[in-house]
Amino acid sequence: MHPDSPISATLVCWGNAWLAGQVGLDEAADRVERQAGPQLVAGETGDLPLRGFLADLRIEGMKSLRLALPIAGDPLGLTGPPPFNSAAIEAGQAVTAVLPDRCLGLIPVNDRRGSSYAGVRWTVLEARTAAPDLPSLAEAEHELTRAMRAATDALLGVEGPAQGHRRLEIVDDGLAPGYPARAHRVAALAARLAVVLRVADDRGLTSGQIAVRGEALRELDRAVRRARVVAHHAITELV
Repeated sequence: MHPDSPISATLVCWGNAWLAGQVGLDEAADRVERQAGPQLVAGETGDLPLRGFLADLRIEGMKSLRLALPIAGDPLGLTGPPPFNSAAIEAGQAVTAVLPDRCLGLIPVNDRRGSSYAGVRWTVLEARTAAPDLPSLAEAEHELTRAMRAATDALLGVEGPAQGHRRLEIVDDGLAPGYPARAHRVAALAARLAVVLRVADDRGLTSGQIAVRGEALRELDRAVRRARVVAHHAITELV
């Protein structure tokens, strides 16, 4: 699972596109498997392929999938209960399947068997039906832009030794078909900024410079995670 493009985000955007009738189930499942290998869901009687699990939830009336990108102290996208929140925070990501009278939480774990098999196994937990408190897409975009500018100003004011140029691998965080143009724009910007956060380097800085830099990057990280979650939910506002 790539740290800059969580598998949960891929499942949410392509799963919601499928629920909205923009793509087929096979295309959605193929997209998820293309990113992280075979996808299995842990069940009481054994593992079930992800596409079969999703098909069963659709029969039950699944309405949408929600993304969570929480960290300790900021349970973004989560509403409980504690076991689901704790597992999601430990994983740094989660998916909530919204059904007519209940919600199910899905936690991804790397699934490696032997020297060649590498995929993802999803654990299913009960989740609360309350909707998470999130900003609108416009508010998330504004917050992201503001945090980006503030971080730029703070980092430009922190002089340190030249680090040289590092090659940045920009991960495609493009959304599935059916999402509004603004959501695509916000998701793409958040993906680029996530890469910047990953390669930020404190070498050669004083403790005071590190503190300034750290605060700016924490605010930017918060804005990036919020923008990603809101962008991935945007298609549900159209259906």
